[in-house]
Amino acid sequence: MNALSLTALADELIVDAKAAHAGRSARTLHGGREHSLRQTVIALAAGHSLGEHESPGEATLQVLRGRVRLHHGGETWEGAQGDYRPIPLQRHDLEAVEDSAVLLTVAVQGHGEE
Repeated sequence: MNALSLTALADELIVDAKAAHAGRSARTLHGGREHSLRQTVIALAAGHSLGEHESPGEATLQVLRGRVRLHHGGETWEGAQGDYRPIPLQRHDLEAVEDSAVLLTVAVQGHGEE
């Protein structure tokens, strides 16, 4: 496995997100069909969001750059660089208050089992 700078990757993906029509960019660092753990860096340009969606399993969010808002069940959490929190197992949305990048870690049940 190769070492990687999360801050450098976050900066790169923010540039890509700002250039993308959808205002987002992502790269999976670990995971796939054969793994139960997935880690993805997601960048969002300011004012863009992922849109409300279901959680695929237990998940955590670490803010690498910028400021984001996580909306779920009528509640809102605002996180800034260095902040970390579990993501609720309910429909939620992630919104970029400013150009941002987060590390999403998800444990997907049923994957990686034989």
